[in-house]
Amino acid sequence: MPGIWETHMTFSLRSRKLFNTIAVVLALALPTALTISSADARAGGGMSSGSRGTRSYSAPPSTTTAPGSASQFNRTYTQPGAGMNSAAAAPARGGLFGRAGGFMGGLAAGFLGAGLLGMLFGGGLFGGLGGLSSIIGLIIQIALVVLVVRLAMSWWQRRHAPRAAYANAEAGAAPGPQTNYRSGLGGSGLGGGLGSGLGGFGFGANNAPLEIKPDDYEAFERLLGDVQAAWSNEDVAKLHTVATPEMVSYFEQDLAQNRARNVVNKVMDVKLLQGDLAEAWREGETDYATVALRFALTDKTLDRNTGALVAGSEQPGEATEIWTFARRPGTGWELSAIQQTN
Repeated sequence: MPGIWETHMTFSLRSRKLFNTIAVVLALALPTALTISSADARAGGGMSSGSRGTRSYSAPPSTTTAPGSASQFNRTYTQPGAGMNSAAAAPARGGLFGRAGGFMGGLAAGFLGAGLLGMLFGGGLFGGLGGLSSIIGLIIQIALVVLVVRLAMSWWQRRHAPRAAYANAEAGAAPGPQTNYRSGLGGSGLGGGLGSGLGGFGFGANNAPLEIKPDDYEAFERLLGDVQAAWSNEDVAKLHTVATPEMVSYFEQDLAQNRARNVVNKVMDVKLLQGDLAEAWREGETDYATVALRFALTDKTLDRNTGALVAGSEQPGEATEIWTFARRPGTGWELSAIQQTN
């Protein structure tokens, strides 16, 4: 009959083996469970990739669909400062005492011009003013010119301000980049809900405003589905028809990583739930449109050999991303960038 020490040692060995077995099972199961619950392997891999022209390093305006800010690009060909918008670095102008304009700038220019004319015709530096009445008259003239210019600029801005593109929007709806649009991939679609109005405009230094029409919104919605389908099918040739070469290069990198892991990502049942136009503009011959999209999808990653679920879920989920599309003369819209929301 074993003694008390031998019995205690046997029990300790069995407990240790049981503990090690449980630890191994948890070590294997926990990462898998976390991976399945937090998979984010759709087209773009849940990263921010691509380019937005000269606005690549400028965050797009927030919208109702994506009220937070967009994350900066993890992958982009655009170099900081290369053809970037110089408006942010330009000194402020205008205002009452603006260095290159404003009321006081015009007033000073008027006094200087009058003084120079006085000197030219022999009346001295201030001879051209002709006394107090001439000074008052000069001020009135300058004030009238400034007023006319400001009224003209205000009219021009109102004329080109973003107008409501909400489905069944009431007349007189407040303009702005946060107009909300709801639709699905069906008949009403992004082109019906998002583009049933008059379109939107984007503004930037040296960037011409661009009107987005219903056909454009329909193209954006179609591309949302086409990109995800081509990604799921690993159809690089199709990706070249719906995305820019830069975006295709990122897709190819991600697909190569999946093949190295012996998995394939499947994104199915894509359905647009809500969309907002953030901004649209033209740079040279290229048109850009940045749109916030909230869509439903089933995102899962499978083992290539067995078809077993490796990550993701069979249940549908939702994602909100900011997509930028580009269009060049003679071509249709292409996906130029995908940004995640913060």
